[in-house]
Amino acid sequence: MFCIKGLPVSLKRLAQPQIRLSSSAAKTFAHQKSIPRLPIPPLQQTLDSLLVSVTPLAKSSSEVDTLSSAVRAFGAPGGIGETIQNKLIDYETTQPYSWLEQIWLDNAYLSYREPGLINVNWWLVCKDHPFQPKDLLSKPPPKGVLSDFQIQRAAGLVSNLLNFKDQLDSEQLPVDYAKDKATGMKVPLCMHQYTCQYGATRIPKPGKDEIYTPHPATTKHIIVMLRDQIYKVDVVHSSGARVTLAELQRVFHEVGADSLQSTPQPPIGILTGGHRDNWATAYEHLSKLSKQNESNLQIIKDALFVLCLDDHSFKRNIDISHKQWFHNGDARNRWFDKAIQLVVASSGRAGVNGEHTPADAVAPGMIFDQMVQNEPAIDPPNAKADVRLSAPQKLLWDVDGKIKSFIATAQKQATALINDTDSVLLQTDVYGGKYIKEIAKASPDAYLQLLLQLSWYRLHKEPAAVYESATIRRFLHGRTETARTFTPEAWAFVQSFDDDNVLYDTKRELFARAIKAHTKVMDLATTGNGIDRHLLGLSAMTFDSPELSYDEAYRNLFGDTLFRRSKQWRLSTSNMSPGRSFYAGFGTVDPNGYGINYAIGEENIKLSIASKKSSRETDGYDLRESIQRSMTDLMILFPKRSQVWGLDWKQKDAEAKKHEAAMGALQQLSDKYLAKKAAVKAKYETREGGLE
Repeated sequence: MFCIKGLPVSLKRLAQPQIRLSSSAAKTFAHQKSIPRLPIPPLQQTLDSLLVSVTPLAKSSSEVDTLSSAVRAFGAPGGIGETIQNKLIDYETTQPYSWLEQIWLDNAYLSYREPGLINVNWWLVCKDHPFQPKDLLSKPPPKGVLSDFQIQRAAGLVSNLLNFKDQLDSEQLPVDYAKDKATGMKVPLCMHQYTCQYGATRIPKPGKDEIYTPHPATTKHIIVMLRDQIYKVDVVHSSGARVTLAELQRVFHEVGADSLQSTPQPPIGILTGGHRDNWATAYEHLSKLSKQNESNLQIIKDALFVLCLDDHSFKRNIDISHKQWFHNGDARNRWFDKAIQLVVASSGRAGVNGEHTPADAVAPGMIFDQMVQNEPAIDPPNAKADVRLSAPQKLLWDVDGKIKSFIATAQKQATALINDTDSVLLQTDVYGGKYIKEIAKASPDAYLQLLLQLSWYRLHKEPAAVYESATIRRFLHGRTETARTFTPEAWAFVQSFDDDNVLYDTKRELFARAIKAHTKVMDLATTGNGIDRHLLGLSAMTFDSPELSYDEAYRNLFGDTLFRRSKQWRLSTSNMSPGRSFYAGFGTVDPNGYGINYAIGEENIKLSIASKKSSRETDGYDLRESIQRSMTDLMILFPKRSQVWGLDWKQKDAEAKKHEAAMGALQQLSDKYLAKKAAVKAKYETREGGLE
């Protein structure tokens, strides 16, 4: 399941991220040397699993027969499958961490030449600050004006991001664990992806990009973007000392003032939103135009992350407002190649646009969950009140006619992509994980997958290949595997649901079988026994030996109609539960499909649904309506909540939430008191030391 693992649960831990763990806790990377390498599955196992997975997608029995014949020929003893399987096994011995790592980076990301904007980058919108002024949401400042609260929140979020980095660099970040179903024991997960966020930058190159992931990132500056102007801003003193929130606010205000007074620079950032080869050519030319340009690009590359201060806010309607973090309407005031772009709107709303290449959802999700849960931010305990940061440095660019043309081309490409992208959100409290677990007796993730497949089928009356991200972080440098969750059992269930000739008891039985099949697929994927990454690895072994790809059995398998249909991900999905701190989303993979991110809370479910406006087959609004209807209809199969929890379940649930909120407020007051007490104590201890 693609959910956040290892989240701290202690309220005090949430309120004080900078507090160091006791020495008895395992250091962040303590288990790295003992984490196993990703295995290469047996060839026949993968081929057998492939045939099972494609069955519900076949339009005729002859399609299944044709693919079965191709599979047999490919997997025959001494055949092409065995040849490239052995080649992959040999390749694995040459790789420092994983046979999949570089293959996945190259093929999923770095060789992809379409814009990273929407196609690669993901977005999230944070929940509102505890002290968010309501009038700023209903009536934000006019375009072109920043708000004081916007600057205050930006300073707090930046400081919280630096707190997390301090934990990571000092190896005080708790190790993430997963439960091994076979043994019931906790197994440590690979923590490598956390090292691929701060300072991480995608560098455009002709044909294939590069990814820069320093760890620990030793620079002390971030990039602040405002009105398409780019500033180098130190957020840690040159001595290494952390600074107060007030000092961060001061330098951010300086950026705001300078952006209004200084000579405007061309919108270089838009180049990161265009086609990768356009950007690669522009990048090379820009570097050669002057030493100043070369230095600027290095400054951006080395920056810990980007802070985008927007001098505007989108409409409050959630179907519109989240697009400020998705693409900003025009892809301006962004640098889409940085792993972390923190975006704060003039209303005080905040979120992130992230570059997907260096890491998957879990690691950044953990970072941003902690960033938001620790609002309102407080000064780090090691902050020096008398330390002042150097003045922000505006990056000045030397451009010529070619660069201006590249900028115009990138703007045209980004605008076309944005105009063809639709995205809608859904948050429902009809039920959540508690209902699914206690009443439907199902895995919440498996339940949601069936819900999505039923909703699709009701709209389109045909099957669809489903991609669900499954983490393989139990292996060294593990990323994700595809869980092919549209199983024969799921297909049987969704077809039966609206059939009045099928008894409810039979539907419940089909539901249970589909849940069980989903669990099996997910277990295989997360334990290194998936289908698609293995097939990718086999295919990659032909890249430097193209004669292998000319083999008839190879072409018959990888060119088969049913096989190719099984990789057309009409539903591309990702689970970011519990989603307590943010909404998240990403673009659709297939031009006639949907990109769906979901988060399952105890009492609610959040979804984002992306699609293409140019598609005549898909419509996010229609799918959202189908999901809402299907959520309610699925309750027909199971007892009402009142039958399980009692008629007064709503009152009891409201009282429990009220108690939880009260305890949270008391904890915040306690934390503030302790922080002030510590500050006063430190102040007087300093004075006494001076007198002595």
